[in-house]
Amino acid sequence: MDETLRARIQTLLDAHPVVLFMKGTKSFPQCGFSATVIEVLKRVDADFHAVNILADAELRQGMKDYANWPTFPQLYVQGRLVGGCDIVRDMYQAGELRPIVDRALGRTTEA
Repeated sequence: MDETLRARIQTLLDAHPVVLFMKGTKSFPQCGFSATVIEVLKRVDADFHAVNILADAELRQGMKDYANWPTFPQLYVQGRLVGGCDIVRDMYQAGELRPIVDRALGRTTEA
């Protein structure tokens, strides 16, 4: 991966605490896995930035290389890869996702 693309990805991750690299958009996901992650993020009240990897072939391939993760969607919280659809869904069901998102967004979680 060239440094320009790496810097572009890093800029996106630095600019937003929660980033979803997905197929389609928030309002029109173009795969079921992306739609599932969007629904999970809505359920944890996540304010997130969505990046449509279908609109940019260079970025789509670059994200696979950057994360060493071959599929989409890819959820990042505070610049770190959380995972894809199955991992995000499992973390949500286990109650592990909301605290991570809350911390990233500066929200306090009440016990």
